[in-house]
Amino acid sequence: MSDPTYTPPKVWKWNQEGESKFSNINRPVAGPTHDKELPVGEHPFQLYSLATPNGVKATIMFEELLELGIKEAEYDAWIINIMEGDQFSSGFVGVNPNSKIPALMDRSVEPAVRVFESGSILLYLAEKFGQFLSKDPAKRTETMNWLFWQMGSAPFLGGGFGHFYAYAPEKYEYPINRYAMEVKRQLDVLDRQLADNRYIAGDEYSIADMAIWPWYGALVKNMVYEAAEFLEAHTYTNVVRWTEDVAQRPAVKRGRMVNKAWGELSSQLHERHDASDFELRTQDKLESGK
Repeated sequence: MSDPTYTPPKVWKWNQEGESKFSNINRPVAGPTHDKELPVGEHPFQLYSLATPNGVKATIMFEELLELGIKEAEYDAWIINIMEGDQFSSGFVGVNPNSKIPALMDRSVEPAVRVFESGSILLYLAEKFGQFLSKDPAKRTETMNWLFWQMGSAPFLGGGFGHFYAYAPEKYEYPINRYAMEVKRQLDVLDRQLADNRYIAGDEYSIADMAIWPWYGALVKNMVYEAAEFLEAHTYTNVVRWTEDVAQRPAVKRGRMVNKAWGELSSQLHERHDASDFELRTQDKLESGK
């Protein structure tokens, strides 16, 4: 049976009743819906986020910097519940007018600097601390090539394939096929690149890996959309090898936990304010009272 066709009206109108689990937070206008200030901790950096693939990029970067002993990269991470509309508070919109996580305030400078969009946060921190972005012009450019590749490619994976395959109220063949083809092409792009390189941009781990791994690493390990079998993700052997390699990094293991509110309780650290929180304040500890 073919998919039913849709004839667009002359003028699009917003159906506020909604048809999916995201309908109550998707809207065609920007700006805040309510007044609420954001909390502020004691560290130089204040991160407002959630452990989605985009949010994980920022927390991995902070943990990698701290792993190098850079104490100036200490940060407070506050959870933003996007399903409850926290991203539409006046405080959050003040940091990111696009109302998307992650959003960052750098209070180590005066006046404080706001940084939004995950790629911008990675680049800002890499340049601020001189890490994970080579100063060699050719290597730097290659890293930037792949950072921007991720920015342009992931919307096809998440907003395209992920939405129609996993989240849309009804499954239709045409959009699923359209985006599955594109995601498989992207995986092939990565697989060919990783055939000759340990990391995405060469032999050095960089912000390109931090940007790409939370999306495509999670995809091939069946951690998003439950589509690994559908996409035959195991056949992209170089991507699988790289995914498992990056996953073993201590900072990556910690970064994945920050602002996470699902899964095993021991893997959830709703807020992060100190390195000891990974041992003392995971959700299993808090709920057991230990």
